[in-house]
Amino acid sequence: MPGLDSIKEAVRKFLRSTSTYEKAVNEFIRDLQRALLSADVNVRLVFQLTKSIRERALKEKPPPGASRREWFIKIVYEELAKIFGGDRVPETEPPYKPYIVMLVGVQGSGKTTTAAKLAYYYKKKGYRVGLVAADTYRPGAYDQLRQLAEKVGASFYGEPGSKDPVAIARRGVEELKGRSDIIIIDTAGRHGYGSEAALLEEMKQISDAVKPDEVVLVMDAAMGQKAYDLAKRFHEATPIGSIIVTKLDGTAKGGGALSAVAATGATLKFVGTGEKIEEIEPFRPRSFVGRLLGMGDIEALLERMKSLEETAELQKTVEDMLSGRMNMRTIYHQIKQIRRLGPLRKVLQMIPGFSLALPDEDRLGMTEKKMERWLAIINSMTYEELDKPEIIDKRRIRRIAIGSGTTPEEVKELLDYYKQIKRAMKQLKRKKGLLAKLQRQLEAGGLG
Repeated sequence: MPGLDSIKEAVRKFLRSTSTYEKAVNEFIRDLQRALLSADVNVRLVFQLTKSIRERALKEKPPPGASRREWFIKIVYEELAKIFGGDRVPETEPPYKPYIVMLVGVQGSGKTTTAAKLAYYYKKKGYRVGLVAADTYRPGAYDQLRQLAEKVGASFYGEPGSKDPVAIARRGVEELKGRSDIIIIDTAGRHGYGSEAALLEEMKQISDAVKPDEVVLVMDAAMGQKAYDLAKRFHEATPIGSIIVTKLDGTAKGGGALSAVAATGATLKFVGTGEKIEEIEPFRPRSFVGRLLGMGDIEALLERMKSLEETAELQKTVEDMLSGRMNMRTIYHQIKQIRRLGPLRKVLQMIPGFSLALPDEDRLGMTEKKMERWLAIINSMTYEELDKPEIIDKRRIRRIAIGSGTTPEEVKELLDYYKQIKRAMKQLKRKKGLLAKLQRQLEAGGLG
């Protein structure tokens, strides 16, 4: 995709720039706007995105140890990922067997090739796959799918003399059910991008006959922003639907198609990245954006930013604890950090006398299971209870236990832990200079 590919060069240019930070940010944003607009991403979306990037870049401060330019690239990564679907990761494994998938789409979108690509993808994962040729309109559709089925080693069903796609689909599913874990039905398309009504009507007829577990709309990336209307109509017509965007490698409009689909809220499940059978992959927005920015470089940078952010977050939690600004939110962050960084004791035991003051996490049995249950308990508390755990009485304990799926005893255990930690922090607070020493050690990277 010529437009999106130029984003990598914009990143390199930004990191090498000798201009002031603000000037380099503005130059990068202009380059990013040009790249996205040439990739047919919606104009309003592009300007909303770049406005958000600029605001964050000029207001947010990077964690200690990170440069503003490195932090800026992380901001770009996060904001770009949002427009392509954010943290949404598709579930590609069939939940049961046999699992029936019906492909629909306008003519020329690549349904037949996509059917074979899906068969290849699932065959590689060890599933038995069956293909049904229910496209009775396009000359050669039957022969093409039959040959592709042989190539990927999938079972095949078709009726070359029949003109009844509904009957073919129904009989094909019945025939393949006993010997296939996944059955993929290839249907006929419609001429032009304005024929959604006919497309959805055929989808409904075949769907009523075979009751597929999933209906998948296959769209050509060259549709660009036009993908929004088709994806939106499809998504509204069938809540079980998902979408595959094909030919992503050969069009400058790919960014428009992907962002348009994401804007509908529909599940973008796979993307076709080339003409070969094996060139299909689940669509993961963050991985996609990582490649746009230059995956090797961005991956290492993001890992470093994550580590620095965790250190800064840990420092804030410790400061809150030692300064007396401690509540159940502090405990929540502490538990999260224990899971990521190991016991908080590992960081704080540098302080003389600390090990005598803090309750032993091992003795308390701070297991992964217990931490999960304690996090559930904290998530069931009201804002008032989070800020003032002291108000939690027997009635509130019962309510929190029911809401979190735990027992009143487990809620009491967490409250006891909170009281012990708070008591320990009060003892430490009396020791002069402890916080200053801890801050110096944290800033020097002394995490043990």
